[in-house]
Order: sequence, then C-alpha cells, then structure tokens
Amino acid sequence: MKYLLLKHYRGGPAPAVDWTPMDRWTPEEIDAHMQFMRDFAARLEETGEFVDGQALAPEGAFVRYDGEGRPPVTDGPFAETKDLIAGWMIIDVESWDRAVQLAGELSAAPGAGGEPIHEWLEVRPFLTESPTVTE
Repeated sequence: MKYLLLKHYRGGPAPAVDWTPMDRWTPEEIDAHMQFMRDFAARLEETGEFVDGQALAPEGAFVRYDGEGRPPVTDGPFAETKDLIAGWMIIDVESWDRAVQLAGELSAAPGAGGEPIHEWLEVRPFLTESPTVTE
C-alpha cells in the first residue's frame, strides 16, 4: 500500500511543542534537518519501503482552467491560510499502522538547537480504485 506523507511546516493541528520556524534556523540546523531526512529515506530504501520524496520551495501558485486564454493564477500557494507544505515522501508499506509509525518517526526531525520539532505530518493513502457513487 502506498502512502503520501506531507510535511506541513505551518498549519495543521496545534503544535505539540513551541518551535522556531525554519527561516530562523542556522545553516547548521538546516543541514542537520536535511541530513535526518536523507538518513530516514536511506533506511527506508534498505527495507524497500521508500518510493520517492522531495522538499518543496515556499513559492508557488494555484492555477485553474477558466476557458480559452491564460488561466487565472492566485498569489498562493496558500493565500487564505498560513499552511506550507514543505515536502513530501511516498512510502510503500504493508499497512496503515506501519505508515503511521514511520510518519511518527519522521516527525522527530531536528530543528533549532537540534531538538525534535514534533511536526504534524499528513498521511494519505493512494487511491487504488475508482470511488463508488451511491444515490
């Protein structure tokens, strides 16, 4: 079963601990955080559970089709909220419980001062069949 782990650096439920936003971390703290992510992915590569992952830049935009011509673009990506999806990882695991276990481990990535940030991660299963519509 494949799952998408979304890393929300802002937004989501109330934080478990107060933590310093990443834009105020030292270069060494950012390097330690990124190394944690690489090490986590490498460990999952060894078990065959890692599929892919990427960090995302904070810039972006919402785009939609609105007929012929240039599509409308917002100044987003999250114009109405303070949410920031800073990265994602796809895992392929045996169960929901394993996906939740790994998301919990990933939540312990270090932040300012090397302390775990206990960030919220969104865990979403891949859709494996078309949804059924009932009346």
